[in-house]
This record gives sequence, C-alpha cells and structure tokens, in this order.
Amino acid sequence: MKNKLKSIVLLAVLSLNGLVAQTYDYPFRNPDLPLDVRVQDIISRLTLEEKVQLMKHAAPAVPRLGIPAYNWWNEALHGVARTKEKVTVFPQAIGMAATFDTEALQLMGDMTSSEGRALFNEDLREGKTGSIYRGLTYWTPNINIFRDPRWGRGQECYGEDPYLTGKMGTAIVRGLEGSDSHYLKAVACAKHYAVHSGPEGNRHYFDARTSLYDLWDTYLPAFRELVTKAKVHGVMCAYNRLEGQPCCGHNELLQDILRNQWKFDGYVTSDCWAVKDFAHHHKTHSNDVDAVADAVLKGTDLECGDLYQKLQQGVQQGIISEKDINVSLARLFKIQFKLGMYDPADRVPYATIGREVIECDAHKAHAYKMAQESMVLLKNNKNILPLNASKIKRIALIGPNMDNGSTLLANYFGVPSEIMTPYKSLKKRFGNTIQIDTLTGVGIVQKLEGAPSFAQVAAQAKKADIIIFVGGISADYEGEAGDAGAAGYGGFASGDRTTMKLPPVQTELMKELKKTGRPLILVNMSGSVMSFDWESRNADAILQAWYGGQAAGDAITDVLFGDYNPAGRMPLTTYMNDEDLPDFEDYSMANRTYRYFKGDVRYPFGYGLSYTTFAYQPLSNASVVKTGESIQVTTTVTNTGKRDGDEVVQLYVSHPQNGNTRVPLRALKGFKRIHLNKGESQTVTFTLSPEELALVDDKGNLVQKEGPVELYIGGGQPYKSEGSFGELKIEGEPYVVY
Repeated sequence: MKNKLKSIVLLAVLSLNGLVAQTYDYPFRNPDLPLDVRVQDIISRLTLEEKVQLMKHAAPAVPRLGIPAYNWWNEALHGVARTKEKVTVFPQAIGMAATFDTEALQLMGDMTSSEGRALFNEDLREGKTGSIYRGLTYWTPNINIFRDPRWGRGQECYGEDPYLTGKMGTAIVRGLEGSDSHYLKAVACAKHYAVHSGPEGNRHYFDARTSLYDLWDTYLPAFRELVTKAKVHGVMCAYNRLEGQPCCGHNELLQDILRNQWKFDGYVTSDCWAVKDFAHHHKTHSNDVDAVADAVLKGTDLECGDLYQKLQQGVQQGIISEKDINVSLARLFKIQFKLGMYDPADRVPYATIGREVIECDAHKAHAYKMAQESMVLLKNNKNILPLNASKIKRIALIGPNMDNGSTLLANYFGVPSEIMTPYKSLKKRFGNTIQIDTLTGVGIVQKLEGAPSFAQVAAQAKKADIIIFVGGISADYEGEAGDAGAAGYGGFASGDRTTMKLPPVQTELMKELKKTGRPLILVNMSGSVMSFDWESRNADAILQAWYGGQAAGDAITDVLFGDYNPAGRMPLTTYMNDEDLPDFEDYSMANRTYRYFKGDVRYPFGYGLSYTTFAYQPLSNASVVKTGESIQVTTTVTNTGKRDGDEVVQLYVSHPQNGNTRVPLRALKGFKRIHLNKGESQTVTFTLSPEELALVDDKGNLVQKEGPVELYIGGGQPYKSEGSFGELKIEGEPYVVY
C-alpha cells in the first residue's frame, strides 16, 4: 500500500512540474516516470496467482491490465535461432572464436538483434506476442569453458581459455544489447552459471567438485567479465550441482558472488526444467514446492519450465512470502520496461526496425566474412595450398560433408534462404573450367549401403588431379543431450564424444585415397577438435572449417584457391590422443587446456597457418611495474611474405617463480587481429592491467605480487610461432584485485 501511495504522490508532483504531458490509464504506462516507480505500480496491481504465472518462461497475458503474453525463451547463438522465418546464419560460436575478432563478433551480435527486433516489432504491432522463439530475451552467449574436447556443447562456447571467452562474450553482449542509454535493443544472457562443461548424460544430477583456485582461475572469470564490465542483463544458472547445491538454488553463486560481489542487477533464469531436478534428480529437496521456493529465495527469478505456479502454495505454507516473490518479479519487469514493451513506439529507438534488415546484403556479407575469418589452416605440406585453378583440370570431391547443408548450421540454428556447401561453391565458381567428380564415398560414421567399395572410390578419384575430402562430424553427433547423440563410432554419450578420433570409417577411406598418389586435402567440419593422428602425418593439407554457417562453402573455396589468406586460430588444444585426457567428470584443471597441460600437443591453442609470413620487432616496455599499476607492451609486426593477409597478434604472460601452489604455464592476456599488405608494418600495443598481471591464490583471491614475469608476443604460443620475448619485474606490496 505504501508503494502505491508513493507512486500516486510522485505522479502528482511530476504532473505539477509539467513533466507529464499525456494521460495514461496506469502510472506504469507512463514512460516519463522513474523505472522503479513504474515497476512497483505494475506489481501492485497483480494478484498472487498472476505474479507466479508471470515468473515462468511462457508468461501469459493479463488482459485486464493490458499486459501482453511474453515468452522469455529465445536463442541467438549464431544468428536468430529456431524461428520459422528465414534469417542470416553465421558460423557456430566456436568458429567465431577462431576468428579472434571481437569487432566482427560485436557486429554479428548487432545484426542478429536487428533481425530479431524486426520479427518482434512485427508481432507486437499485430498483437501476436507470447510465441516461443519470438521474444527479445536471448539465452546467449554460452561462456562455459571448453575444458574437455569431448563435451558436445563445447561448440557453443568460445574455447578453452577464460580470457578469450570473456572478451568474445563481451563483444556479443554489447552487439545484442545495443548502445542506447535508456533502452535495450535485446537482452543477452550469460550461461550456464557455473562450473558446467559436461558431461551431458548426467547433467541433471551431476555434482561438480572443484577447488577455489580452479573456480576463480578458470570457471568464473568470463562470467565476472560479462557481469561487471559488459553489464549483461541476464544470467542462466546451470543444471548441475556445485559442491552439493543445485546451481539454480546456490546461495554462494547467486547471492554472495553474483548479487553482492559483482552487483548484478539483471534477471536470473533457470536452465530449462532445472528446478524440477532439485527434488526429482538431485534429491536435495523433498518436493517441488520446497524446490521452487528455495530457487526464488536463492535468486532464480524466472523458471524455464512449468513449476513456478507452485510458489502460490509456498506462500500459503509460509515457506516464502509474497514480498520475496515481488523482488524477482521486479527484476523481470525492469527488463521488459528497458526493452520498451510498455512504451509508445515513437519513444523506442529500435521500434522502427523492419523486415528489410532480415537477410539483407550487409548481413549476408558479414556471415561470409566471419566464415572466412574462422578458417584455420592446420597443415600445408610443401605449400600445396593455395591451389592454382589454371593448372587443375579435374577434382575429386569426396566425403560426407561435401554437400551437407545441415552440417553447416550446427545446433541452436536458424535457417537461411541459401546454404552454400563446398560442392555448390566449387560448382558455381569452376563448373565451366574444372571437372568436379562428386563421390560421397562414406557416411559420417558408417559405410553407405549399396555404395561403391573404398577401392572403387579410390580408383575413380585417381582420375583427378587432386582429392578434396570434406569430412568431420555434425551436430547430430555432438551437441546437447536430447538433440544429439546419434549412435556411432564407439562413440557418443548423450551428445558428448567418447573419443577425439575422426570416425574410423573416414580414415579408412582416406587411406585408400592416399594410395592413389594424388594430393589429399582434408577439410574438416566439427565443433570440437579431432586428434588427426593418421591425417596429420598423411594428408597434404588440413583445413579446420568448423560449422561455418550459410556461407561456409564459399569461404572454404576461397582459402583452398587463395582468394582468401587464412588467419583463423585454434581456440582449443589438439591433444595427441585420448589417453592425454583426464576423466571427463574430473573438474580439476590439472593437465587440462594449454594453460596446464604439460605434454606434447599436435596443434596448440592459438595456432594457425598463413600463406604469408610475419616478423616481430623486439618488445618495448618498461622493465619494472609496481603492484596496482598498469604497463604497456608494444611491438611492430611486418608482413614479410608475398601475399596480403591477416595476423592474429597474441600476448602471453608467464610467472616462472611464484609462491602459488599452481600457476598457469602461460596465459593469453591480449590479442588483436590486424590486416597487413605484403611489406607493410603495424605497431601493436597492449595494456597489461593489475588484473592481467595477477594470479589467483589457493583461497580464490586474485592478487598481484612482486616477482619476475615473462612476456611473449607472436602469432601463436612461444613454441609454435615467430615472435618476441620480453621480461618484466613486478615490485611492491601484494595488491588484491578482488
């Protein structure tokens, strides 16, 4: 009652001051009133039954107040997903991570939210709100750390490194949410919070256990970056437990860290039906009423699922109050008000975005550019690539992904008007000058029924000048539990892989192709790494093409024939074999990722070849920095080769002597993708703040201490690229970053 009186009094004061020029049926409809006043007004008019229904993802309309139905569930992982409309589809997230291009990713987010806004605006005008996958609250990005290459959903992430993940995640958040000071273009959501990187099969009852060191060194930094710096407005809590508590009912994660330490003021949604897991799978709660009450009290404002109506019983039983429910409801309404859902269209800068932006030329061109930038050249024996089209009369194009459009779309995808596969691209470009023999030869994981034998396929391929094998897997074989996990090569567990090997049937066919003596080029499509044991020794070239989106075929052709100089970098480590991997359920980071793995690797994090060469001048930086202060590190990069091209300049920091019990071998602390014409030079400067020069201690604190630091800037990690080393000494008293 007090809040309602405050609203009326404030409205009267504003009216007397001439700030209210229009009459509205309710104060919450008045865009000139303060946000908190509007929120409290709308909540005050709702019944308890209406409130709890509005806290579910499929929130119904409240006709008596003119509140439209709204479905909070939408996806925008690499373009607007799951809509019936044709939309622009960019490369899968792991492919965009391989670009190491934050500017391109931010633009991709902006284009995606423009297409989503166009659809939403149309629905709003026509009164068709409430449909799933049509709202503006996108449950993107997935910023979990790809700690184990077998995790099926790793393709949705930005790789294994917390720094890269934080920077790429920040870019897409800013692109999606827009830059207006008052209104949100769309709402991003950092997921899955936290310590969630598989396995998929038991995620509904799995209890992740990790040290405070690994929690704060690996699993939380990207979330902290998105909350405290990118100011993301949504967070999704994970299915699993962490140290015994379900993540969607975890007091330390949701209250202490997220709200109190990081000052998060957005909304938290559960993963879909995660709250049901409390009583039914985790067995941490006796019944669903206790579960929903505890989820809200701990900070899960919205349920993706169908249990939150039981909050009404919780109030009746006295285990949660209506006041507690109002706290979460206020967070949800703040999001809707910031989206402009209750404001006149002429007040909302994004309300005029129309259908003309969907699949417009600029969006399609950017999908093409990001596909090009994502390509990682892993091997190029004797510089067989790029191919000279004038010297090739016949190509044997073989493999299960040579003309498989669905593979290019990965998971959580939209559907474009046109999908350019490698076959379609080669046919379009060289169909009149080069004979292209297409021989599928093999399925992704098995031989094709009634197909020619491998020997017969090889005999036909031998007639060609060159063999291009387009293999790998697809989202049918790696992805989210329930969406992937098709049976295959010894093979898949609810979407996860059980081996890093390329499906053996593909390797068997390539062994026959190798016997022809013709050059063998492998184009691999996957959302994770393949160990490439035989392939790395026997293929003449290997191109990692990920799931490249609608323009992947043209990007692949460009790289193979030299119309584009590849510069993608691996956001993952390619281990030698499966035996290098710790147990999947072991969440310790010991001997995982490039930061802690001490063995030999096939292709390291940050690795990728080019058709040109680059040289680095010695580093320029002060020799000493005091704790609590920043320092700049500079180098000059020169394209010393014969082709124009991009270079991904990477800065790594090592602490060779430190009192911590665990220290990364090296850690990425800066990167920049630049373009250099042949012979051109560019000066690149990185700023290392105390945060980049600090280390996590065993208690989870990030502390900068005195001691020596080794610096390296190059096109990859020190032992696999040309670059320059430098040294730095930190002096002073310990400085606690957080």
